[in-house]
Amino acid sequence: MSKSTLAILIYVAGLIFGALVLNLWSAETGPKAFIGIIWTAILLIVLFYAEKHEKK
Repeated sequence: MSKSTLAILIYVAGLIFGALVLNLWSAETGPKAFIGIIWTAILLIVLFYAEKHEKK
């Protein structure tokens, strides 16, 4: 399993955890919404470095 596939699986698990446990997608918007944005930014950074490392 490649590193990028593993990162995507962890990302999806984190989204499900955030939706069910942390209730990030409720009608109330607030500071909790930034958790999803930060989680997505972390995924993009990990994917960038995983692809860069696999090319070497």
